[in-house]
Amino acid sequence: MLKLFLWLRYLRKKKIVFLSIAAVALSAALLIVVANLFGGFIDVFEQSAVKAMGDVVLEPPIKFPKYEELIRRLEQVKMVESASATLSADGLLHLGKGDVRGVEICGVSNLDTRFSKLERISGNERPPSENEQQVRGFVGIGVVAEPNEQTDEYDFDAVKRVIGQESVLTTGAVIKSQEDSGATTVRRRTIRFTIADVVFTGVYYLDKSFVYLPIEEVQRVLYPGLNGGVAGQVQIKLKAGAETDAALAEIRDVWKGFAAEQLGWEPYLISRTAIVTAKQMQSRYVAEFRKQMRVLLFIFGIVSLSAVLLIFCIFYMIVETRQRDIAIIKSCGATNGSVASIFVGFGVCVGVVGSGVGMILGDIITRNINTIEEWIRIIFGLKLWKSSVYMFSRIPNEIDWNSALFIALSAIIAATVGALIPAIIAVRTRPVNVLRYE
Repeated sequence: MLKLFLWLRYLRKKKIVFLSIAAVALSAALLIVVANLFGGFIDVFEQSAVKAMGDVVLEPPIKFPKYEELIRRLEQVKMVESASATLSADGLLHLGKGDVRGVEICGVSNLDTRFSKLERISGNERPPSENEQQVRGFVGIGVVAEPNEQTDEYDFDAVKRVIGQESVLTTGAVIKSQEDSGATTVRRRTIRFTIADVVFTGVYYLDKSFVYLPIEEVQRVLYPGLNGGVAGQVQIKLKAGAETDAALAEIRDVWKGFAAEQLGWEPYLISRTAIVTAKQMQSRYVAEFRKQMRVLLFIFGIVSLSAVLLIFCIFYMIVETRQRDIAIIKSCGATNGSVASIFVGFGVCVGVVGSGVGMILGDIITRNINTIEEWIRIIFGLKLWKSSVYMFSRIPNEIDWNSALFIALSAIIAATVGALIPAIIAVRTRPVNVLRYE
């Protein structure tokens, strides 16, 4: 009860203590915001790979036929939700006179179900086509439009006018000479298709680079003399809650059986097939991002140590100006431990209140970071976040409560450390020296 009385008294008489609480709160909020924004960027970066390639990617060293049978076998695996074959090539997209853009052509076996309704500008699951015999394709929104320099947003009304337009893709196909079986030539090939829909995934690289076509059309153009279709990659989506390692093991077993039975491949060629998760393919970049995040948090943590020094100075001033209170308490029989606990406990309270306020402030800033960034653009004319630079159309704004709680706990410990030396000075106070002339 005595400790609580003194704490309340010091708060009422020494308003400067609120400055130490504010310092702890601002330091904790700063670290929480930085950790969540950087961590959110890494999470979205990993998810962008999943969005582009699925949860698991199966990529043999060479193109392979009979992929329909492989997909059928994979979809019988309990942990697999769906699988699709892809075939890729580089090309040039002709949108009109003088308008030619370099793109990546991606032939997929499930074009109509590749993207969700929310990712399509038309909002249709399967865009209508007047002539089902026409080749239908999807293009990324960045292929046909550029975001506004100031707002970083697309003119969706203008983009919708592109839907239904006929376009031409130019690519190259390797053709074997009929006269000499060992000779090959690269010939220019064209694909005429109708833009059935425009895709907006929110990942700048995907939206800027890709044109999606039925895999059969890409096969026909790239391998005109080949009987049957071929694929270069199989992208697999796992069911929610599937255990990744177990799913990878089953997928490998399915592939080994398929490659041996259907393709007649040798074990060496089968073993060279890469079967990895999309996140594993990005692991090298993610590791570097996390390393940079740790360095950044360390630097901001060093800067935030100023809060510890501020707490030390404030508590030292309290100890020096309250020598009489300390002497009276000790003369009444209080032990050194009790006296020290008054100031250490006060430091803990400052840390708890400050870190609590910091968590609330960090949560508010993180969740509203896109609104804050927009207001900065409106007021100062400064665009801080551009999808062409940071890869994504929106700033990640999800809270990682594990890191927030760790930062809050660290703030409490730091505040306690800041109050420790003044507490030791208070313990060493001699009542006889202080009260001699009282």
